[in-house]
Amino acid sequence: MTTLDGGPPPLPHAAPPQDILALLGDRSTLTARRGAPPAFRVEEAEDPAALGAYRRLRHDVFVTEQGLFERHDRDGHDDDPRTLSLVARDPSGAVLGGVRLGPAQSGEDIGWWAGGRLAVHPAARHRGGVGAALVRAACARAEAAGALRFDATVQAANEALFTRLGWQSVRPLRLAGRPHVLMRHPVGRLQALATAAKGPLGDLLSALADGAPGTLGGPGYIGDDGAPVPGGGGLVAACDAILPSLAERDPEWAGWCSVLVNLNDLAAMGARPAGLLDAVAARDLPHARRLLGGLADAAAAYGVPVLGGHTQLGVPAALSVTALGRATRPVPGGGGRPGHRVRLTADLGGGWRPGYHGRQWDSTTRRTTAELTAMLGAVAAAAPAAAKDVSMAGVAGTLGMLAEAGGCRAVLDVAAVPRPPAATAGDWLTCFPGYAMLTTDTPERSRALPAGPATSTECGELTSGEGVGLRWPDGEITEAVTAAVTGMGTA
Repeated sequence: MTTLDGGPPPLPHAAPPQDILALLGDRSTLTARRGAPPAFRVEEAEDPAALGAYRRLRHDVFVTEQGLFERHDRDGHDDDPRTLSLVARDPSGAVLGGVRLGPAQSGEDIGWWAGGRLAVHPAARHRGGVGAALVRAACARAEAAGALRFDATVQAANEALFTRLGWQSVRPLRLAGRPHVLMRHPVGRLQALATAAKGPLGDLLSALADGAPGTLGGPGYIGDDGAPVPGGGGLVAACDAILPSLAERDPEWAGWCSVLVNLNDLAAMGARPAGLLDAVAARDLPHARRLLGGLADAAAAYGVPVLGGHTQLGVPAALSVTALGRATRPVPGGGGRPGHRVRLTADLGGGWRPGYHGRQWDSTTRRTTAELTAMLGAVAAAAPAAAKDVSMAGVAGTLGMLAEAGGCRAVLDVAAVPRPPAATAGDWLTCFPGYAMLTTDTPERSRALPAGPATSTECGELTSGEGVGLRWPDGEITEAVTAAVTGMGTA
């Protein structure tokens, strides 16, 4: 599961193959192992001997035993270097079973993976749960590789096993003259992030929503990234706090991000930044200097003044910033309507912030002031019907918030989403991407945002309903977010 709290990076790859079931904390398998030596372990077949043993087992099962194939069961996936094989081995190293998995299509890996060739030695069947363990391990390995859709064509006799493991039947089909079922593992990564990041907001903020006129942005701007100030003559305010764990662990980056996220909020409203106010807390003077140093570097890079703020020492690290800007006509997040085209405009330059691989993308620290200014002014220049900057809910969760505010559902064309080559689909749709704006407008008015170095691409549409669906090249739509994200309702 991707986290945005600046936690430690994943463990480096160890030289010996790792037991995937142990890494998963597979409760059913581990429980059976208590007080006894492990009956088997699941690992990637990284050496030729293990891969050869698995392929011989496949041949014995699918060609000799079942007669599904005449001469061999190999196909193009076996020649794809991206294809992985997992094997279950007993304590002696003998291969008891295996399964393969990898991208379902040739070309770019867009997060659509497929599993297949699940084979278990006859002597290991009906005891020890080898097949089930391989399926669970394959699901985890596919998600770790960024898969957002994971399919398998299963023999009809095995449908019940996959159903018990949480898979969903899609439709029956025939393969090699035998009845099969197309089944799908429900990947909940996008839903889980949206729920964790934004799910409590509707209930939590309900008391404020019933307050004075103009509360929470006022009519038309409920749930927006910034708030038009009543009677402010076009004044727009935005406020974001940085997670204390990030401020503690990486103060310079926390300081930079405190400026970045607030200016993005203003930019999504079509507002030109006028100044920043900061509130800094730190355990000591050196730590405060590092927080403020990152903040000052970002403010200078963007050419936005720091107007004032508050500083406190001798306390746990904390950092929040308020940004002020002006907009002649603020762009609402809730201006989307069914039939609007969805566009993602994102800066694909840069790379993962060191220590935050898969969670935080850093392009802005490498941009010039002119490039940063162009990106911040893109929404104001294009004046779309709706806009929202991608934040901690990720692309899919943020799109769900935009759709919810407009009373719509969103469908995202996965293959059309602009994405840097260094990011998997799963990571890109759940990370904090630096600069990324979601906008919607009618087909006639939808056009690329003039965002300097950022890439602007149409990649979906708004429809009636709620939630967010992912549309794949074969026309299938899988559910990324099943319902309204925040519960705050329409703007």
